[in-house]
Amino acid sequence: MSDQEIEKAIQAKGANVAPRVTPADIEANIVSEVYFTAADGCVGVGMTAEKHLCPQSLNLLTFCVLVLRNGFTVTGESACASPENFNAEIGRQVARENAVAKIWPLMGYALKSKLAEVAA
Repeated sequence: MSDQEIEKAIQAKGANVAPRVTPADIEANIVSEVYFTAADGCVGVGMTAEKHLCPQSLNLLTFCVLVLRNGFTVTGESACASPENFNAEIGRQVARENAVAKIWPLMGYALKSKLAEVAA
């Protein structure tokens, strides 16, 4: 179930009456995103395929780095087993979804801390 589908279910059940983190909150906290493959990283440090220092399989590993509003970064990755199935767009999408999944607990913790301060 996607974040948007979960959000619709929460609203349909009326489980949105107290402060909570929403998909919109997550997206609003992302200020930039960067995508690259592990092979791109090899090239960035001077390792090239021509010198056989960078294995071709590293072209199948995609990273997403999300920078949050407060400057914190989270990463997600996507690996493809078969080169014939690799699609860069899908790799970026899966890597981003994996990075976004790491933001939920961070923002949940921040909200819980804020609520605890108000209660105290």
